[in-house]
Amino acid sequence: MTKNLKKYLILGFLFFFPIFVYVFLSTGINNFAKLPVLTQTVMDIENIEGNSANVSFKNKISIVAFWGGDVNSKKSEALNLNQKIYKRFNEFQDFQFVLLHNKNDNQAIEDLKSELVSGVGTDLKNWNFIPTTQSNIKMIFESFKTNIELDKSFSTPYVFIVDRDLSLRGRDDDEDIGVLYGFDSQSVAEINNKMVDDVKIILAEYRLALKKNDSLFNDCLLYTSPSPRDGLLSRMPSSA
Repeated sequence: MTKNLKKYLILGFLFFFPIFVYVFLSTGINNFAKLPVLTQTVMDIENIEGNSANVSFKNKISIVAFWGGDVNSKKSEALNLNQKIYKRFNEFQDFQFVLLHNKNDNQAIEDLKSELVSGVGTDLKNWNFIPTTQSNIKMIFESFKTNIELDKSFSTPYVFIVDRDLSLRGRDDDEDIGVLYGFDSQSVAEINNKMVDDVKIILAEYRLALKKNDSLFNDCLLYTSPSPRDGLLSRMPSSA
């Protein structure tokens, strides 16, 4: 192989390899898996009775639980979610837990909070406990339009992912049940094998969207920023 041929091969590699990498990465971004929307526009909780802090699903990634009047039996579910989901993802800026419970169970909620804080050292800043009426719990739950039912105490062990646009996310091709609306918080296996992955996907989806927006913003700044020549022209006297 001649020296000239080697030189051209190296130059060709240096020229085409970055293009190949760019195309590969762009394809990966465009084909990035998104968590399916199962129900659009669930009912927001911002104005319901008992929501004194005006917590909202809007512009948040929410893990939503319906505890109803069964708070005393929710300790294991709370610990599972805390260890497997909350501690792993709570540093994401817009991530939150929303737990709807009967307004008469405030003492049971306070006991559970104390156990989470003192027992396992949980920072509850992104846990939102909403004491409200059974009719409100039922109304919000029904807006999710799932194949799951609340029990007689308006409770379910299943928890749900609601995105920033108030859409319920889940799986439409789950290998076990087909459409997976919620995750059984009593099952450590289901949380580990399914819910963790789905929360990862939706958070990665929003991180990617933020990066794209930042890139567009920076491109706009670059395009609209005045050049030194613009300043020079503005200081030049007019011919008038």
